[in-house]
Formats: sequence, C-alpha cells, structure tokens
Amino acid sequence: MFVIVVEYIAWAIGLIGILVIVYGSLVSSIKFLRIEKKRMNGFISLKDTDILRLTLGTYLLLGLEFLIAADIIRTILKPSLEEVGILGAIVAIRTVINYFLDIEIEEVQRHQSENANIKV
Repeated sequence: MFVIVVEYIAWAIGLIGILVIVYGSLVSSIKFLRIEKKRMNGFISLKDTDILRLTLGTYLLLGLEFLIAADIIRTILKPSLEEVGILGAIVAIRTVINYFLDIEIEEVQRHQSENANIKV
C-alpha cells in the first residue's frame, strides 16, 4: 500500500515537472511571437530577447528539478543496480543541462543589470 502511494506521489511530481516545462514553453512561445512582430515592424530590442531567454530558462530549470525529484523517489522504491544506473545517467544529463541553463540565466541577469546602470 505504501509503495503504491509513493509511486503515485512520484508520478504526480513528474507530471508537475512536465506541466511546468510545457507551460513555460507556451509562455515563451507567445513572448517570442510578440518579439518577432515587433522585429518585423522595425523595432529590435535585445532586452526583450534576453527576457525571453531568462523566462524560458527559469521554467526549464524548475521543471527539470521536479523531474529529478520524481526519478529519485522512483529509484528509492526500486533500488536495483539497473535503476540506480539509469537514475545516475538521467541526473548527470539533467545536471549538465541545469549547469548551462544557470550560466545562461546569470549572463542574462548580469547583462540586464549592466544595461540598467547605463543612462542614455
């Protein structure tokens, strides 16, 4: 009984991760279309593009964290060597993705703060 409840919890956490990524992708897609419309009308703004990258990156990071949590819970329930190996590979891949997304987000935030300090 306990194992079934925990499996449902892991499933729900994984679903939350997927929903966060899908929602973030939709929000970012809408922002992208608005930016492209501005660009086609002759207005080019790197700030808008930076905000878009920051928005999408943030949602991706959050969604990946939920997915990692779900994988950890599933592995605790079935701690076979194969499951641990699969989890290790998944966590390694997601950790690399998280690392580069974090760098990207920090770069965008730094770029925005530098531009905010410049008075034109």
